[in-house]
Amino acid sequence: MPSAQLVDLKGKKLGEVTLDDSVFGGEPNTHVLHTALVRQLANARAGTACSKTRSEVRGGGRKPWRQKGTGRARAGSIRSPLWAGGGVIFGPRPRDYYSSMPKKMRQLALKSALAARANDLVVVKDFSDLKEAKTKAMAAVLKALELAGKKVLLVLDRASAQFEQLERAARNIAGVKVLEVNNLNVKDLLESDAVLTSEQALDLINNRFKQTPADESAPAKAPAKKSKAKAEKSDEAAENKEEKVAKAPKTPAKKKAEESEAEAAPEAPARKKKDSAES
Repeated sequence: MPSAQLVDLKGKKLGEVTLDDSVFGGEPNTHVLHTALVRQLANARAGTACSKTRSEVRGGGRKPWRQKGTGRARAGSIRSPLWAGGGVIFGPRPRDYYSSMPKKMRQLALKSALAARANDLVVVKDFSDLKEAKTKAMAAVLKALELAGKKVLLVLDRASAQFEQLERAARNIAGVKVLEVNNLNVKDLLESDAVLTSEQALDLINNRFKQTPADESAPAKAPAKKSKAKAEKSDEAAENKEEKVAKAPKTPAKKKAEESEAEAAPEAPARKKKDSAES
């Protein structure tokens, strides 16, 4: 099972933290990572770029000169795409770049990104020693952890008491991005040189992506029993159906079939006696 060093804010080693094998121990799936990254970049696009066609540009209602006799080329509008100030041919139009991705693929992409950053993970016991929301104090912490000048992704738990304080202390430092656990994404994880987090936030990450058996241990559901009222209704319906069939008038074909069965019935024992006598 993979593990990471647990340190304090001065860089002193306090021990090791166990990383969940199902989250940080797997082989990164590059195809799913690429698909997730392309999707995230596409969904971030505004899609508001718009150019005007010749019908949308202001002006150009009057024909600039007559069709023939001037020696110049034919022209019907000064807003033709061939003219300066005219419309644009096949220009960009507002569109939606959104693309979807199955939930399991998104989870696999995040776990692959976390596994790719397992060796660059720096886990701090807690940030309680950082008393003030000062950029200078946060810069000193990064220097002690040997993260100064690197692209650092600071992953925190929003429920912690120090979240707002740390966010204010780190947001003005170039290359440092503060992110809460629920907003973890593939792009930020892949772009960072190191991931700095607390022990509390790491437990949340492990619990969020931990693999559990997909209801294998759960017993199979027994078929639902019919209620008494439903059973009685079905019995009544069956009886009514039998009564209707019995009361229904018999067709000539049915009558003949019944008569032939009645005639054939007494012959059977006589044949049996004859066969026994012969034997």
